[in-house]
Amino acid sequence: MEKEPLSIRVFPATPDRWLDLEKLFGSHAASSGCWCVFWRIKRVEFSRTSREEKKELLKGMVDSNKVPGLLAYVGSEAAGWCCVGPREDFPPLEKSRTLKSAEDASGTWSIVCFFVARSYRHKGVMTTLVKEAVRYAAEHGARVVEAYPTNMQAENLAGKKLTGYSGYMGISTVLSELGFEKVSDASPTQLIMRYQIPG
Repeated sequence: MEKEPLSIRVFPATPDRWLDLEKLFGSHAASSGCWCVFWRIKRVEFSRTSREEKKELLKGMVDSNKVPGLLAYVGSEAAGWCCVGPREDFPPLEKSRTLKSAEDASGTWSIVCFFVARSYRHKGVMTTLVKEAVRYAAEHGARVVEAYPTNMQAENLAGKKLTGYSGYMGISTVLSELGFEKVSDASPTQLIMRYQIPG
């Protein structure tokens, strides 16, 4: 008998959900203590900022209702996270040699990070987060949503197992199934993909 698909609900990361986000990220602060501010501050600033300071940066955004991302829930438990916002909120993107958009970035929102709890991986959480990120971006005026996923079809990744870290910017097959189209190859293993919001 096939298992019932998970019932996944997604909400903006608002102050009342901070404790859920904190618990989801856990002692490793999502990935190596980054607290998902890697794409929000200059690289030199990131390297000089302590783990606790990074946490306070993220908490400050949540507390001020800036909504730095979306939280996926299974029941009452936070199961996953997606960092999404206007492209200009992520300064390192424009400084990046590989991820700088070749197209007009006005009206563009970016999906820069995912984190899914180990017990909920491979269960549709990322797919649901992408759908809701597009919907949320559209509701807030986006014309295009851009993403920078790992291309697991790349020749040098063929047959390799995806790790939690290597998929932190998304998986190209998930995005293509949801209507994202490849714009360019950022590297041999990473794509730039865009979704044009209808209307």
